[in-house]
Amino acid sequence: MSKLAIDALSEALLSGSLKVVDLTVTLDAVTPTLQLPEEFGWGKSWPFSKELISRYDEKGPFWYWNNFKCGEHTGTHFDAPIHWVTGKDHEDHATDTLPPDRFVGPAVVLDATEQVKSNSDYLLSLDFIRSWEAEHGEIPAGAWVLYRTDWSKKATPEEYLNMQEDGGHTPGWDPEAVAFLAEERDIIGVGTETVGTDAGQAPAQEPSFPCHNIMHGANKCGLASLCNLDQLPTVGSVLIAAPLKIKEGSGSPVRVIALAPCD
Repeated sequence: MSKLAIDALSEALLSGSLKVVDLTVTLDAVTPTLQLPEEFGWGKSWPFSKELISRYDEKGPFWYWNNFKCGEHTGTHFDAPIHWVTGKDHEDHATDTLPPDRFVGPAVVLDATEQVKSNSDYLLSLDFIRSWEAEHGEIPAGAWVLYRTDWSKKATPEEYLNMQEDGGHTPGWDPEAVAFLAEERDIIGVGTETVGTDAGQAPAQEPSFPCHNIMHGANKCGLASLCNLDQLPTVGSVLIAAPLKIKEGSGSPVRVIALAPCD
């Protein structure tokens, strides 16, 4: 980016013609976490918890701070390629080794809210993407593709996870669509409003967990539990999502923000 472009960006932020949109849920003890299939239930991720160290008291008269504990994939979080077995052999594929330019890129929003209203198991298809591109132009290489469903607006954790006897029922991706984005459009990765980047019924898809399997196998990244995607334009925003620099981290909670033109 040239100095002129950086100056223009700074001026837009200062003048209020560019807004900063927070796409991140608040981490607390009731933040929903991914429910693994029963056969893998022994490997559960820790929910978020916080322990007070001191708050302007005898343990520390001038400072307030906490310890916290959670799994790497808790709340709004970043999935690095190393997270999945298909991505384990790439170089620079963990949160501490990914090039930082992978954390910033143009964002496009694929809006499937109408389809999801009538089908909680809706899978976004390649035909959907082709129709979207016919209207909005080709998805650029190096973009973040955000899958809007308004799922983040569910009122309770139970509604959000939508667990039934056969597992979760939340929207996701058709494998053909994921392969197209990873291989034909060379995106940075995808972001979803659901607890993970795959559908609730992803264990039964072929391949199992297709978004994780294909995206990370192609050395791409993921973002899950996003919110406020309804505040972004279909095209024309920039997304910033920098994970914690954890040694060999498979991911981390992340504060995701977007820069978007004001209405």
